[in-house]
Amino acid sequence: MSARENILARIRARQGKPPAPAADEHEAVQSYVNSRPQHPRPHADWEPLVRFRERALGLSSTVDDVESLAAAPAAVARYLKSNSLPLAAVCWPELAALDWRSAGIEVAARAARESDPVGITGAFCAIAETGTLMTVTGPRTPATTSLLPETHVAIVSTSRIVRGMEEAWQLMRDEMKQPPRAVSFISGPSRTADIEQTVTLGAHGPYRVHIILAGGPR
Repeated sequence: MSARENILARIRARQGKPPAPAADEHEAVQSYVNSRPQHPRPHADWEPLVRFRERALGLSSTVDDVESLAAAPAAVARYLKSNSLPLAAVCWPELAALDWRSAGIEVAARAARESDPVGITGAFCAIAETGTLMTVTGPRTPATTSLLPETHVAIVSTSRIVRGMEEAWQLMRDEMKQPPRAVSFISGPSRTADIEQTVTLGAHGPYRVHIILAGGPR
């Protein structure tokens, strides 16, 4: 039993419940969630891919398009060279099978360390309304890859672009048996205006966020 499961089991014991929820509890929660109506939303007559690109650029991300996931390593190499960045990176283990060697990039599939200059990730989905990337943690998707390196490159399938936050959460509920340990929302490079109200990039995360849309127009 993990520490998380142990804590939850102790809470349930105080409530007079068994250590793990039964199927009927899961069904009751799912029924409650499904029965809740969505709150009013702004009128959205835009196309999700176009909207996502516009919003991401407005947040100081940069955006590129490739025809398929297989073409992403070459696009990453072009970006790194054009910005005089090292051709060395860490990537999510789930992206390790891409042909990084042919693109001339030395890639290690592991969680990032402070010394790593570039982190390459995917995304659980992308939110068109705000230009935001949604990532979830797991053994093949460590959070540090998008947090520690100064440059974050995200490879996103255009089929994973959803309209809004509501659709993003619904997709997670539909596809994951249980919530991940952490969910992150990435809206452009890290920034803060805590000091003298002057916007500073990279204070709490990457200076650069580059998004490669796989399956979009070139």
